[in-house]
Amino acid sequence: MLMLKAARLIDPASRTDDVKDILIAERKIIKISDDLDLEADMIARAKGERLEVIDCSGLVAAPGLIDSHVHMREPGFCYKEDVSTAAEAAKVGGFTTIIGMANTKPSLDNKEAILEVIKKGRKTGIRVRTCANITKSMKGEELVNMRELREAGVVGFTDDGLPLTDASVVKEAMRQARILKMPLAFHEEDPRYVTEAGVNAGEVAISLGLTGADRAAEIMMVERDCKIALQTGAAVCIQHVSAKETVDLIRRAKRQGARVHAEATPHHFSLTEEAILKYGTLAKVNPPIRLEEDRLAIIEGLKDGTIDIIATDHAPHSKEEKDRDFTEAPSGMIGLETALSLGIMNLVDTGQLKLSQLINCMTYAPSLLYNLEGGAVKEDGVADVVVFDPNKNWTYEKTRSKSSNSPWLGSKLKGKVIMTICDGSIVYDARE
Repeated sequence: MLMLKAARLIDPASRTDDVKDILIAERKIIKISDDLDLEADMIARAKGERLEVIDCSGLVAAPGLIDSHVHMREPGFCYKEDVSTAAEAAKVGGFTTIIGMANTKPSLDNKEAILEVIKKGRKTGIRVRTCANITKSMKGEELVNMRELREAGVVGFTDDGLPLTDASVVKEAMRQARILKMPLAFHEEDPRYVTEAGVNAGEVAISLGLTGADRAAEIMMVERDCKIALQTGAAVCIQHVSAKETVDLIRRAKRQGARVHAEATPHHFSLTEEAILKYGTLAKVNPPIRLEEDRLAIIEGLKDGTIDIIATDHAPHSKEEKDRDFTEAPSGMIGLETALSLGIMNLVDTGQLKLSQLINCMTYAPSLLYNLEGGAVKEDGVADVVVFDPNKNWTYEKTRSKSSNSPWLGSKLKGKVIMTICDGSIVYDARE
């Protein structure tokens, strides 16, 4: 039996922000109150269990973080990452639930592959969920058997990594997903507007002798898919928003009644295209990091709820791959271990978001979209909790990921995860 003593409980689901004791037993949160010392001792004695009391004075307790956009790279690319190592990195970052993307090899477009990922996820100590592909082999042509894959245990569908260029395929996918009450997530980059991926079409690209990826690549597809979402009534998520115009399109679609959600990544709200000059290929991502005005528009979208989810797009690559010439290196960076800190530093400490808003984007909001356990700290609810010190400075010296492709590796950060609790068990403890 475990009691978190005198924690500042931030629970967006119940709009709680107050100092509380939290009592955990039998994988559940059994009591939340102001002073549980006597009651907790009595309950422990009645159950014949030892009571472990953890002093959380000055610390925040919140729902275990949920990352709805993680590339676990298994199967097919286990030299970059696998289910187990992705989960280990997640624990350090305070995540108790991660959702895997389906751009693996082979693709996650069949029941057998899905069940294997789920099986491996059960051994990690956290909740590993996965999306399936929208189309077979990610070719953008033939839809997967969505009903069968839903029954196999997927929480959504996406061809992330590749855009769906055929509007008729998108419309049919949305129609089927609405019937099945399942969300779809879209990577919005029209290849017609991308000369070199991973760098914004602008001054930095020009200085490197490149054309880059034009913002129109995202804008055109988001405009199309918002319209189709409004027509079909499907729940869709626009992944890793990068352009200010995209934020405006999503905001308008929501006002019109479309069930459109959106992700912001820490790198898109923390960096601008100049990061390419400082970090090289470590800052090469799809869609690319763009201008300061885009970064500010993304933050404004988070403030007003246009963008409701913060997701890492954790994308491991080997050092050898990232050391290639810019045009040959793959896009993506790891992000599970630094997401909370970057949110605190670049959103909360700057006065743009309240800490409760940040937590909502990283817990309750993704849990609602993907129909997940967790996302709230409540009595008789699952005991998924992150405990962190929002004021603690730390240095990101090493990673538990197999890959190290982060521009923040070696940097001083603020906001440190102290403990990650999943299903009532401590799966990460920085006190040790």
